[in-house]
Amino acid sequence: MRFQNVDRVASFPLAIAVFLANASGARADESATTFAVGSQYDTSHVYVSPADVDRFATSFAATFGGTIGKRSIATVTPTASSTVSQVIQTPVGTVSLFGYTTPIPYPFGAERTGYLVTDLDAAIASARASGAAVLVSPFADPIGRDAIVAWPGGIDMQFYWHTTPPHYAPFETVPENRVYVSADAADAFVRDFVRFSHGTVQSDDARAPGIEIGRPDETYRRIRITSTFGRMTVLVTNGQLPYPYGRETTGYEVDDLPQTLKKAVASGAIVLVAPYESGGTRSALVEFPGGYVAEIHAPDSR
Repeated sequence: MRFQNVDRVASFPLAIAVFLANASGARADESATTFAVGSQYDTSHVYVSPADVDRFATSFAATFGGTIGKRSIATVTPTASSTVSQVIQTPVGTVSLFGYTTPIPYPFGAERTGYLVTDLDAAIASARASGAAVLVSPFADPIGRDAIVAWPGGIDMQFYWHTTPPHYAPFETVPENRVYVSADAADAFVRDFVRFSHGTVQSDDARAPGIEIGRPDETYRRIRITSTFGRMTVLVTNGQLPYPYGRETTGYEVDDLPQTLKKAVASGAIVLVAPYESGGTRSALVEFPGGYVAEIHAPDSR
């Protein structure tokens, strides 16, 4: 979900046109739509203490570029609560930032992602039919409606819908949703999410390099999915992971990894895992002020 001034409504692409049609009461054929608007409308949900809101926002924007949205104080849950809310939009990914001044109502705080959908009720019905459980049924927020669903493996996501459709430029590079699941849940999660998203499994590597999850002497299963919602990497592990692997929910692609890390450190972030190479990509893990852990990667130019 996003809480900022939404005043940039332009001529929309087909997905937005469908959004408007659905908002007026029409329903697209579920078999023919993904309910996705585009990856630029997906947000990583970041929860920090109120004291860390400014520090995180400044560091994240300094690292990746982009803009920091207007700060607001709102109730964004269906029960009584209050949070500082802010959106940071960058060319490589967007964050919905929350700094609760009250206790956080359950199950908020565990959802990793917010997906803008064209029709909230239809998207919920499709997710449920695809195997998801609805944790929080649709509720009103200050600028639209939201719900939270859980997929096999305990992967929670928020769907959101805005009364006034937003219009954002596409990302320069699409971030990846990094999903850690057990071997017991992996096939069910992939099957159900692909069915819902109408996505495509781009690769399923049963012997991916273990260095990618902090286990350099081992291999693991890595599945990559693409859909209109964006990119997803499913990391199938036995759960025996060194810190901070498994804590990062999003991977951000940049052109120059050393320069990006330099900006991150200069703005208050900490490099938790130094750059390493795997499959033609160099990656690192960083902790931003407030505790948010992110994976950052770039093509290896050496």
